[in-house]
Amino acid sequence: MIRTQIYLTKEEHQGISLVARTSGQKKSEIIREAIDEFLVKLKPDDKMRKIKKAKGIWKDRDDLDFATIRSEFDRY
Repeated sequence: MIRTQIYLTKEEHQGISLVARTSGQKKSEIIREAIDEFLVKLKPDDKMRKIKKAKGIWKDRDDLDFATIRSEFDRY
């Protein structure tokens, strides 16, 4: 691991301290987990995987009028 230092606001520090006390984890563990989750959300591959996974989820729905829905978007 690489050691680094960061500045936190008072609210951020208090929030991390509270999570550490209630979860029994170290503050550094909580910060690393938060960074890991943030980086996963930013990965383009992950976004594309989610988009591909969602493909076709509404294909069998007969309760939606897609022509009307699309026309509502065209108004803007």
